[in-house]
Amino acid sequence: MLLRLRNRIASAAFTLAFATGLSALSAQAQVAPPAPGKDSIVDRIRAAGAIKAAAIGEFPWLPENTSGVGEPYSGPAWILVNEIAKGLGVKVEVVPVSHETKVPILATGQADISIAPLTDTPTREKVVDFINYSQSSLCLFGRADNPKLKNVKSVDDLDRPEITVAYFTGSAPEPWIPVRFKKSAKRAVAGSGANAPVEEIMSGRADVAPIDNVAWPKLEHAVPGLKAWPEGDSCLQSNEMAGAVGMAIEKNHPVFLAYLLSVRDSLKPKLQAEEIKLMKAQ
Repeated sequence: MLLRLRNRIASAAFTLAFATGLSALSAQAQVAPPAPGKDSIVDRIRAAGAIKAAAIGEFPWLPENTSGVGEPYSGPAWILVNEIAKGLGVKVEVVPVSHETKVPILATGQADISIAPLTDTPTREKVVDFINYSQSSLCLFGRADNPKLKNVKSVDDLDRPEITVAYFTGSAPEPWIPVRFKKSAKRAVAGSGANAPVEEIMSGRADVAPIDNVAWPKLEHAVPGLKAWPEGDSCLQSNEMAGAVGMAIEKNHPVFLAYLLSVRDSLKPKLQAEEIKLMKAQ
């Protein structure tokens, strides 16, 4: 009898401790928004009942829904701004912008945050603070049946004299190629408007070429027989010629910025999974 009573007490204590632990973990997962009076942008958002988000669609970070049904956007940026709004107890109000106005609009107060996907650059960092959640990068692709590429396991393995790397003149990878591939032969070709010099690869005039990681899944489906490095899903998360991508707010709002970075950190796995899902679905 006494033993059963002790067991019940121990079981109840364990259940209470477990529930308390779960509650504590849940509380840690929640990101506390700034208190009133701590940041002028946050106060403005709460007074308006909405966070004004400058937006322009860009795959895969903020694809626009043009069907007229459902949410106006999707993607990691949309998930992130909605979580930010939820924490502040407001709605998201989209402010359409162009590529020329997606940064300057923040200084005018017409938008509280720019969710238009922005590449983080030193020039932009002088006028805005970034909440980076992704990156743009490159993969290298070639023909899967190319005997020169048979034993290639990584991008480093492509830096050999017998490998020719093709690239478009005037493209972003042009100055990067000679630095990344010091030993490989180089083949510069005129731009054709395509994402990558596919014809150079298919004809055998070159062995590999760079392509934006977001464009690789579409090319892989369109042209059978190609292979990319880094291999598999690693291409979608490549660090080759990587550039940080994020959203931005007006500078000198450290309290608001800290909140936004905390929300981003709490959603990292979800944002990454959403981006990969969209790229694979092309």
